[in-house]
Amino acid sequence: MVRILLSGFGGQGILFAGKQLANAGMVAEKHVTWLPSYGPEMRGGTANCSVIISDDPIGSPLVTEPDLLIAMNLPSFTKFEPKIAPGGTLLADSTLIDAKSARTDIDCRYIPATGIADENGLKGMANVVMLGYFLSFNDLFSFDPFLEVMCAKIPASKAALLEANKKALKLGYEYRG
Repeated sequence: MVRILLSGFGGQGILFAGKQLANAGMVAEKHVTWLPSYGPEMRGGTANCSVIISDDPIGSPLVTEPDLLIAMNLPSFTKFEPKIAPGGTLLADSTLIDAKSARTDIDCRYIPATGIADENGLKGMANVVMLGYFLSFNDLFSFDPFLEVMCAKIPASKAALLEANKKALKLGYEYRG
C-alpha cells in the first residue's frame, strides 16, 4: 500500500494530479481511493488530496501519515512534512518552498517544478512536472503507461493542453537536480 498526500494552493492542479495517480492505479487493477479537500476559496485557497493505491482492499481513504508527500507551497510543507511516515518521501517544489526538512528518517527531494514549468512555457503545470519526477524514481508506475492513462483522462474541454501536459510530464521525468 502506498499512501500519498498532495498539497498546495487551489489552482495549482493538486486535485488533477491526485486524480491522475488514482486513474493509473485503477488501470493497473489496484484498489484505489482519492479524497479531495479544499478551502472555500478554491483558487488561491488551500487544496490537498489523499490517494491510496494498494493490492489489497483499503479500509479508510484518509491519509494521516503519508508515505509520499508532494508539497507545492510553503504552508503545505509546514503543515504536512512532520506527518510523513518514517522511511517516506518528501517532494517539495523548491521554486516556492525555501525551507528544508530537518528530518533524517525520510527521503527529501527538492524539485524546482514551478521554475521548470515556467521556463518551458508551461505556466500552471508544475503539478505535472512533479508527477513526472515522481515517476522517475518510483516503482509504482512506469512512464509510458502513466502517460497513456493521463492522456486518456484529460477532459475534452482541456484537449488543447494535451501536448503541454505530455511535455511537462517528460520534463519532470528527465529532471536530475
